[in-house]
Amino acid sequence: MKVLGVVTARGGSKGLPGKNLKPLAGKPLLAWTIDEARASGAFDRLVMSTDDEAIAAEARVRGCEVPFLRPAALAQDDTPHLPVIQHAVRWLDEHEGYRPDAVMILQPTSPLRSAEDIRAAIARLEASGADSVVSVSEVGAHAHPMRMLQVDDAGAATLFVSGAPVRDRINRRQDLPPAWVMNGAIYACRTAVLTADPPSLYGDRVVAYPMPAVRGLSIDDLHDWEHVERALARLSLDSSGHPSGQDHHGR
Repeated sequence: MKVLGVVTARGGSKGLPGKNLKPLAGKPLLAWTIDEARASGAFDRLVMSTDDEAIAAEARVRGCEVPFLRPAALAQDDTPHLPVIQHAVRWLDEHEGYRPDAVMILQPTSPLRSAEDIRAAIARLEASGADSVVSVSEVGAHAHPMRMLQVDDAGAATLFVSGAPVRDRINRRQDLPPAWVMNGAIYACRTAVLTADPPSLYGDRVVAYPMPAVRGLSIDDLHDWEHVERALARLSLDSSGHPSGQDHHGR
């Protein structure tokens, strides 16, 4: 399967200005994603979609193609990913005759995803025959949907999922079924779903790629950034004195 990797990194960011080029543990944030994507060996091509010349220059230095600059209309705060990926695929087709079988979105704001994660997710997409694959992390008991509440205008609380009284809440975490949340580290889809009716990044059949919560950490603001820095500090050395995850997670 011919897979295109698209790193999406626009220049503007209100939550953390300049975050894509901000150094994280010694290298720009976007470099963490580009380095692991290249190390994975999973992509037929790896391109950057950005509206920013400085980001484009850094991506090229890191070995990522930048065949175009993204139009400003597709680099707004509220721009969804679908038209951004459609633009990248359409541009490569119209200008270079390049047509991948599948596309993976790689957001620099998920810097701890590993080369192994990338390879495994693509393998899952290919083997399953699904339209798309998304990375997920298991939800802890405290935030489990079956323990969440809804509160009406009068302040009355009921269980969010079922609407049942709070007394019916499952108290023992061992009795809760596993629940998963999409973590944003990996989205991959077959190219055909991008132009289907209706177009989407998912299609009809989606498979999940579970990954440890730490590798799915996402950065939106300074609090998230500091959380990732602390995670990197905890993972910096394993018991053998080697960088943590080097043998198991492609780091």
